[in-house]
Amino acid sequence: MTTGVLLLHGSSGAPDLERARILEAEGYDVLAPQWFDATISEIPLESFPLDELAARNDRVAVMGVSRGAEAALLLGALDDRVDAVIAVSPSAYVWGWIDGERQTSAWTWRDEPLPFVPFDREWQPEDDPPSFTGWYQQSLKRYGAEAEAARIPVERIRGEVVLVAGGDDRVWPSVEFAERIALWRGDHGTRTMVAARAGHRPLFPGEQPKTGGQRMARGGTEEADRELGALAWGDVRRVLGG
Repeated sequence: MTTGVLLLHGSSGAPDLERARILEAEGYDVLAPQWFDATISEIPLESFPLDELAARNDRVAVMGVSRGAEAALLLGALDDRVDAVIAVSPSAYVWGWIDGERQTSAWTWRDEPLPFVPFDREWQPEDDPPSFTGWYQQSLKRYGAEAEAARIPVERIRGEVVLVAGGDDRVWPSVEFAERIALWRGDHGTRTMVAARAGHRPLFPGEQPKTGGQRMARGGTEEADRELGALAWGDVRRVLGG
């Protein structure tokens, strides 16, 4: 039995080729596309290369980090070819993109923009480099009705879901999001791996600390991020192996 893995990077904009090589060494067929150039705005979920993976493998899994985890959970909920989802530093909601005075959904499905949580434009960071966790929390409070409509329907994911989140995530509240996802999934197979001191970029065994992306606080330490990655790695391999 073969497993194809769609590996989705976050808002840094760069495919995670090191993680792809580690997964390939485990025997998986990995595609790690660069899925956006400048803006995460109205990206068709159908544009991700699931067709290619499904055509040559018995199983398909989607693994993503941050905004890539948001896409991974959506693909699992909307495309029944997805057998498993691994969401690292996940979101429980669809978020948007600010373009001047306009906000747009990050994603479309069948040519329709998905409902999204607007960002509260009145929020301002209080630290340097900026942490954005409070921005997401404040936006959810201010736009409660929109948030309910923008909830990712994770209960529709037919396969197992692994959630990996750090309690010191300074980008967005990934532990809160992971807890909500697990609650909404109910009795469906869900495994949540959390480490209190880890940040937004957990490190799996053999990986080096990530660099690049927007200047911001991401939380954690290399030691804590490695501990979370090691804690989750066994479940990642188990789920990918079927």
